Amino acid sequence: MKLQIFTVDAFSSRPFDGNPAAVVPLTEELNDETKQKIASEMNLSETAYIRPTGSGFDWVGSDQFSLRWFTPVQEIPLCGHATLASAHVIFSCLGNTKKEIKFATLSGELIVRRGEDNQLVMDFPANAPKPLDSKQTLLLQPLVEASTTSLKTKVQEVGLCSTIKYLLIRFNDSVTREELEGLQPNYSEMMEVHDGSLVKGVILTAVGNAHKGGPSKYHVLSRFLGPWYGVNEDPVTGSAHTVLAPYWSKELGIKELFCRQCCKRGGDVTTFLREETQRVDLKGVATTVITGHITID
Repeated sequence: MKLQIFTVDAFSSRPFDGNPAAVVPLTEELNDETKQKIASEMNLSETAYIRPTGSGFDWVGSDQFSLRWFTPVQEIPLCGHATLASAHVIFSCLGNTKKEIKFATLSGELIVRRGEDNQLVMDFPANAPKPLDSKQTLLLQPLVEASTTSLKTKVQEVGLCSTIKYLLIRFNDSVTREELEGLQPNYSEMMEVHDGSLVKGVILTAVGNAHKGGPSKYHVLSRFLGPWYGVNEDPVTGSAHTVLAPYWSKELGIKELFCRQCCKRGGDVTTFLREETQRVDLKGVATTVITGHITID
């Protein structure tokens, strides 16, 4: 049995940048054990599995698809960059003609539509973080310190999105992009002080120069740490921006944000918060890097 497989760099207009994901179009259902083995073999932050749903089986004319995401170690409930990669494969590699497609996922229905300038627009739920209560503060303080190391004295605020188990750590406005990029989290200590029951990912964030009146176009800077998912640092994380968008939109008083996730590869994400529906649009581009087949015994 051979399965078609693509690797796509999401949130990038060029190869070897942004966040890579594997995308596997399924013509028949595959058991979860095999899906996990493929994801482990690919060893990317996420491998996505897509399949048309509803009546008939049509990659070109269908607008309804199932979508699941697996890291090298487990299935996860939400992944932005692998959703972008999946939509890119459906539109650009499999010839889908629709202007908009819908994915049935563990996080409910996710919508992706064609935007301007080859951009794809993902319609995701907004996941606003909430301040920690006293018990959570006591429990998670060692994790905050292990995550922020040399910048721990510059932590301004900590919040938790319990829906997707992301901890948001905001640095004060004096922290620069260079400082954020140079920070070296202690991943082994992060795993020692927290078992992943309350937090599955840590967002480190600071305000960008656009808000400070500088030359950069970015309103928001961030990094995403996820050692409990088997990925110490994710290059560009769509799901993290469902937390960043409502937080920074409120802080800065603007709905559209230009965001930069700061790591060696990194990538750009534009967010637009729709408060009335508690949804957020995530805009980005993607690039196909590898196409091929994987053999299943």
